[in-house]
Amino acid sequence: MPVNLGNYVHFDGRKYEAIDRATHSETLEEMVIFRERKVDGALWVCPSAIWGEEVAYGGRMLKRK
Repeated sequence: MPVNLGNYVHFDGRKYEAIDRATHSETLEEMVIFRERKVDGALWVCPSAIWGEEVAYGGRMLKRK
């Protein structure tokens, strides 16, 4: 399922903005390009498939983003 671009909150409270999508050059896997909403604004990439997964955190199941 495609990831909507825009603002997200990570399960640990950090804020991110999904700014674009890309395709991995060798596997053709869909990726999400995002940046943490803070001063340095470093770019990150994550497989779309795990973007909305649920993870165990603090004894609860939470959406990754």
